[in-house]
Amino acid sequence: MSASTASTASPSPPTGVSRADLVADAALALLAERGMRGLTHRAVDEAAGLPQGSTSNLARTRQALLELAVRRLADREARVLALDEMPDPRAGLDSLVDALALAAHRALTHHRELTLARYELALEATRRPELRAHFDAAGARFRDGLGALVTAMGSTDPARHVLSLTAWADGLLFSCVAGSFHAEVPGLDEVRADLREVLGGMLGG
Repeated sequence: MSASTASTASPSPPTGVSRADLVADAALALLAERGMRGLTHRAVDEAAGLPQGSTSNLARTRQALLELAVRRLADREARVLALDEMPDPRAGLDSLVDALALAAHRALTHHRELTLARYELALEATRRPELRAHFDAAGARFRDGLGALVTAMGSTDPARHVLSLTAWADGLLFSCVAGSFHAEVPGLDEVRADLREVLGGMLGG
């Protein structure tokens, strides 16, 4: 909806979605579609179908808008990866590989825009120390969950293994979403095979 056709009345967000989440979702979509230069308060209002000024009322500065986007990104990616729903590590390596591969494949296919938005925010965080703190705090949720998993699987060096596994996942996502393999997204079976080799080497599976 454009600014010229937007109603002067403030529309209600969809059921179960707060106004802040609606604004943050629109910001993430703009980051994925247009990059950091395309993220403005006015553009977010238009993308969210809200009256002009709605985004400014929630996040008056660009920094506040970026922080809102980072928090929403962390929540949405947590649901995509679903580390808290992983099988009991005692079920064996194969069960964990299956679950992690499915999560990685979801990020590669149905949620590519979230990955693109994360790269935009990560790069911006390298230039904004105040944003870096929020971005790192969001990332810690994932690292802590992954650390608990590899520890339960018998890792002898959890911190190093989390770094290696995260680097593998980030490399796969970047290569297939924005890098040289963007037109060759691997299938679920390929992701599973790769992950089996990575985790098996770490954990002696």
